[in-house]
Amino acid sequence: MGTLQTFLAFVITLGILVSIHEFGHFWVARRCGVKVLRFSVGFGKPLWKRTDRQGTEYVIAAIPLGGYVKMLDEREGPVAESEKQFAFNSKPVLSRIAIVAAGPIANFLLAIAALWLMYVLGVKTVLPQVETVLPDSPAALAGIQPGDEIVRIDSTETPGWQQVNMELLSFIGDSRTVDVTVRPGVPGVKPEGSEVIRQLSLDNWLVGDEGLNPVKSLGLVPYSPQIPAIVGQVVAGGAAEQSGLQSGDKILKTNGEPVQDWLAWVNLIRSHPGKVLQIEIERDGSVQRLTLTPGDKEVEGQRVGYIGAGVQSVSWPDDMTRTLQFDPLSAVPKAVQATSALTGLTLESLWKMVVGLVSVKNLSGPITIAKVAGASLQSGLENFLYFLSMLSVSLGVLNLLPIPVLDGGHLLFYLVEWVRGKPLSEKAQMVGLKIGVTLVVSVMILALYNDISRLF
Repeated sequence: MGTLQTFLAFVITLGILVSIHEFGHFWVARRCGVKVLRFSVGFGKPLWKRTDRQGTEYVIAAIPLGGYVKMLDEREGPVAESEKQFAFNSKPVLSRIAIVAAGPIANFLLAIAALWLMYVLGVKTVLPQVETVLPDSPAALAGIQPGDEIVRIDSTETPGWQQVNMELLSFIGDSRTVDVTVRPGVPGVKPEGSEVIRQLSLDNWLVGDEGLNPVKSLGLVPYSPQIPAIVGQVVAGGAAEQSGLQSGDKILKTNGEPVQDWLAWVNLIRSHPGKVLQIEIERDGSVQRLTLTPGDKEVEGQRVGYIGAGVQSVSWPDDMTRTLQFDPLSAVPKAVQATSALTGLTLESLWKMVVGLVSVKNLSGPITIAKVAGASLQSGLENFLYFLSMLSVSLGVLNLLPIPVLDGGHLLFYLVEWVRGKPLSEKAQMVGLKIGVTLVVSVMILALYNDISRLF
């Protein structure tokens, strides 16, 4: 996906999340009798605006990195005597708590709605069958075999690799035994036999690991059908384009050696960074010879080659996929359950990051979000809906953290006021806000640094 499409996907994703979050504040504020002065999606110079009968200005602004709802408030400017009853600060503390909490709650409701729609439309998953188990890996020591289908992890059903990964992520930093229920079979053939429980031993698993990949870390290689070495996409300006490779080219030989499939081709390219390769291709029924020099980059401490080319998509065998689809009524509890699981995983991951079990290098900022948004939108509506729900849950959880400047920080102040019967002093609130701003800005800088590091 090109830069423009990625940016548009980012704007669409963030626009939905911000609009729903701010609408939560707006809707409850109106019902609590608070006058809303502005509802803005984005910051900076307005690109579009209009005003309704109640004096609320609706704005779409130039910088798509958030939004806000501005309410009438005596702390932010003079308020006419006739309008003081409509000011946010004049409302009872429980009303203010409801208004502030409504934004994050709206994000959780958005996640439920997105997952509900995903389940109603149906989401196609790949059967979580193991193709290879690496020797002496945790999976090998547990007795997991090639051809095993992972049916359940502890008590959680795992109909696809996505569910396997999500469940394994919850065990980061743990030292325990996990029951992995498998159905033995042969790679490439849907298992039909009885279930067997394998016991997986974890010891401070993935503590401090960067670029978390739980399936790979266990020594598991998921089954995938053999993919022919046919070029699907060519990145503009990359080594593949410079060599003359085109979409649809079939790679026959490299330096005189036959290329078996796409995986073998990728491994060959990765192992030859910066080296000149003579390749033989088939194009439109004729054989041609090209010279290709892979680029050179560092991945996980090693120099690897890359050429800027993607594989031509292939269809999975029907018996190696399954579709999760529910009627509108049955999809409701499934969506609520999935949202609850995402919320728990987000909270657990944040805590493990705080105590050092998860590396802070796994934090992601706007660049990574944009890339994933683009990829998920390109791969289908169902994948985009799942990504949207994950991001919405993350936004809801993060906003509820008791950090001043976030919704959770305001809630903390108002809860203290409710208990004490009077608000905290202005001095105490200002100190809290300064600490909150410093913490939030620091995390944002760290996330952006991680994004840029991944790019290079």
